[in-house]
Amino acid sequence: MVDVNIEQLTATLQAVGSVQRLHILASLADGPLHMSELARTVQMSRALLYMHVAKLEAAGFITTQLELSASGTAMKFVLLQPFSLTVDIATILAAFEEPRADSASDTTEKKE
Repeated sequence: MVDVNIEQLTATLQAVGSVQRLHILASLADGPLHMSELARTVQMSRALLYMHVAKLEAAGFITTQLELSASGTAMKFVLLQPFSLTVDIATILAAFEEPRADSASDTTEKKE
């Protein structure tokens, strides 16, 4: 099991906690797709797709890469990354045991 803190676990669950984002992941199972092709496949606007892709990419489920077409235009492709997601009580308990990002803040008091 990979060590994960509660913020990482929550972000991961939020990333896959959407029917649209699950549809995107399923659509990429057979290989990378160009953004426009992916937008047609999942039947959503490219603007909305970019938002969903950003969340999935931040969580590590996908990556994007730019390629030049024969005509010289930049094309953005979306690639599924290998992953396995297991959430059980042990995962949740371990996430709470990891130091939280907000607990590292400075707790010294100012004297006036």
